[in-house]
Amino acid sequence: MDDRKVLAGARVVLPTGIVDNGRVIVEGGRIAGSAPADTPGLDLSGHWVVPGFVDMHNHGGGGASFTSGTVDDILKGVHTHLTHGTTTTVASFVTGDMDFLVRRAGLLSELAEQGDIAGIHFEGPFISPCRKGAHDETLLRDPDPADVRKLVDAARGRAKMVTLATELPGGIDSVRLLAEHGVIAAIGHTDATYEQTVEAIDAGATVATHLYNAMPGLGHRTPGPIAALLEDERITVELINDGTHLHPAALELAFHHAGPERVAFITDAMDAAGFGDGRYMLGPLEVEVKDSVARLVEGDSIAGSTLTLDRAFKRAATVDGLPVESVVQAISANPARLLGLYDRVGSLEPGKDADLVVLDENFELKGVMRRGAWVVEPQLG
Repeated sequence: MDDRKVLAGARVVLPTGIVDNGRVIVEGGRIAGSAPADTPGLDLSGHWVVPGFVDMHNHGGGGASFTSGTVDDILKGVHTHLTHGTTTTVASFVTGDMDFLVRRAGLLSELAEQGDIAGIHFEGPFISPCRKGAHDETLLRDPDPADVRKLVDAARGRAKMVTLATELPGGIDSVRLLAEHGVIAAIGHTDATYEQTVEAIDAGATVATHLYNAMPGLGHRTPGPIAALLEDERITVELINDGTHLHPAALELAFHHAGPERVAFITDAMDAAGFGDGRYMLGPLEVEVKDSVARLVEGDSIAGSTLTLDRAFKRAATVDGLPVESVVQAISANPARLLGLYDRVGSLEPGKDADLVVLDENFELKGVMRRGAWVVEPQLG
C-alpha cells in the first residue's frame, strides 16, 4: 500500500521487552502486523524506536501558554512539544479566577474534541496557600464540590485531572465527586498530614502531582503525604526529571518504592520550554527563566519547568541509569493508562496509533511520528 512504512533494524521497545533488529510496520496511521524480512524499509540500525511520549501535566511551550494563550498559541505550544517526542499532551491550567477558568475550559475542550490535545488538567485554584508555589494566592479557594463540578462541566467531558489540596474544607467530597465523574483526583500543592493523605486516597485520589514538590518533606516522625503516596499501590506519582526539581536520590527512592509501573514522567512545562531564557507570565505572575530554570520574579519559587520529555528520557536512561523499558513505562504507558488512552497510545502494539519516537544510541531524538506521519523525519547518516 502507498501509505505503508517499514522501520527496520532498530531496537524496538515493546510491552513484552526489547526486540533487537526489530521491525515496525505502519499502515493507515496505525501500527500494523509483521512484514517479510526482505520488505524494503527505512534502515534504523543503531537506533531505538519507542512509543510516543504522553505528557499528562504541561502548561505550555514554544513561548505559548495553555492558560492564557490564543488558539494559535496553544497549537504552537503543542507542536513545540511534539517536535520533542510528546505525541499526546494534556493541557494544564494554573490558578485563575473561576469565571476565567470556565471560559478557558470551554475553549480547550474544542481543541480536545478535534484531537489537538488529549484533555484538560486544572492545577488550582483548589490548592493550599501554604504550598502554593507559582500560583497567585489571592485567587486560591477551598475545593467546594460545587465549584469543582462547575469546572468539570465547563470542560464538556474533556477534564482529565484536577489537582487538589485534599485536606482543605470540601477536599474529600470533591475527590469523591471527581472519581464518580471519571476525572483523576490528584493530590498536590498540599500541606496534608500522612493520615489526611490516606483518607484522600481511600476516597478515590489516584495521582500525586509532582511528588516531593509543593508538599511537606518526608519526616521520620511526621511522614506527611510523601510516605502515604509512595506506599499505596493505588497512586501513580508524577516526577519532573529535569535535574532541578529532584535530586537523583529522590527519583531513585520513588522508583524503589513505587516501582516503574507507578511512575509518570511529566514536564510541568511553562512557556519557555523549547524557547529560551527571558521574562514570561505564568497566569498573573511574572517569571524569569535563567539558564533554563524558571523562578518567580517575586519570591524566587520554582515556576514550572522548561523541560521537554526527550530530555527527561535521556536523563533517566543515562544520568539515572534506569532500564529503557522502565523509562518507556513512565513516559508513555503509565500516563496513557491513567488517561484512559492505552487502547490507542502508549505502546507499539498492532492496531494502536502509529505514535513513535526514534532515538540514537545516545538517546538523542532523531525522529517523531504521529498517527503515521513524520513530524520530525529521521536524518540518518
